[in-house]
Amino acid sequence: MANILSLVTRLGDKSGSLGAVVAAMGCSFCFPAIASLGAAIGLGFLAQWEGFLLTRILPGAAILTLLVNVLGYLYHRQWYRSVLGAIGPITILLVLNFWFATYWRTDAIYGALGLMVAVSIWDIFWPSNRHCDAAQNIEPEIK
Repeated sequence: MANILSLVTRLGDKSGSLGAVVAAMGCSFCFPAIASLGAAIGLGFLAQWEGFLLTRILPGAAILTLLVNVLGYLYHRQWYRSVLGAIGPITILLVLNFWFATYWRTDAIYGALGLMVAVSIWDIFWPSNRHCDAAQNIEPEIK
């Protein structure tokens, strides 16, 4: 069970981050820099679904990544890793739902996507291990 939970948290984080980046690559009006990168690698056809990507896929990927980071915290107990992993999706959700009309929304989304990708890469090279609380460490009885 522990291995399955670890696998779900690792794959969910990567898939959520990748989904958010690909969704942003399809929105040329909102994110021109990353959309031009997407068009250069052959994802220009996503422009026809720009509204769907911006209103459904990008928030869905952010919610998936946020939930997986919370689940990862419950399993690994590493608060710094979970906080860094949650900042990006929370920023995306706040910008898309509350601060969309601000002039700095594009920069905030770029920063959030970059942070999500960086945390995913960090997890590939340095995977988290479970840390137990000191209260859980019970010394064996000596007979």
